[in-house]
Amino acid sequence: MQLTGQITPDSLMSLEAYTKWRKLHKPEVLAHRKLRSVHLGENVHVQFESETTIRYQIQEMLRIEKVFEEEGIQQEIDAYAPLMPDGSNWKGTMMLEYTDINERKRELARLISIEDRMFVEVEGHPRVYAIADEDLDRENDEKTSAVHFVRFEFNAATKAAIQAGAAVKIGCDHTNYPAHMEIPADTLASLAGDLKG
Repeated sequence: MQLTGQITPDSLMSLEAYTKWRKLHKPEVLAHRKLRSVHLGENVHVQFESETTIRYQIQEMLRIEKVFEEEGIQQEIDAYAPLMPDGSNWKGTMMLEYTDINERKRELARLISIEDRMFVEVEGHPRVYAIADEDLDRENDEKTSAVHFVRFEFNAATKAAIQAGAAVKIGCDHTNYPAHMEIPADTLASLAGDLKG
């Protein structure tokens, strides 16, 4: 899988080439995804995306759906490429995970707007709150969604602090889900690589 900084139809593998590549490299991609995965408390999971995770997701969808026509390929790119960090931010898929269906229903009603209360706190800098669900609203007056897309946008000083090795916490200050934790060093090193300039 060639990383180019931008996903275009020409930069993706054919279905045949991807099938061969996948057999050899799937464990590496899964390890990369795991490295970029943060569990906040028992029920919030944030999967920080990267070019590798987004390329893999697009290639997987093309493989599963057996898409090989240009229009279909472009539709998959258009669906997933906005989740790729672009140098000044971290982007992630935030999941509210409850195995019991009744508990899930109850908690999704209690956690309306939780996605807007997610934050990243870089040592010595103000909290950066998530910009959530830019593609479409994922909640109503009765409940929030179990899946949200979040973006943490950093200014130059905050980016520089992250790149210089400042401690970074991820947290939530929603009344019904207060939690925070320091991002582990290996995960933070991977995320710091998303920031350019």
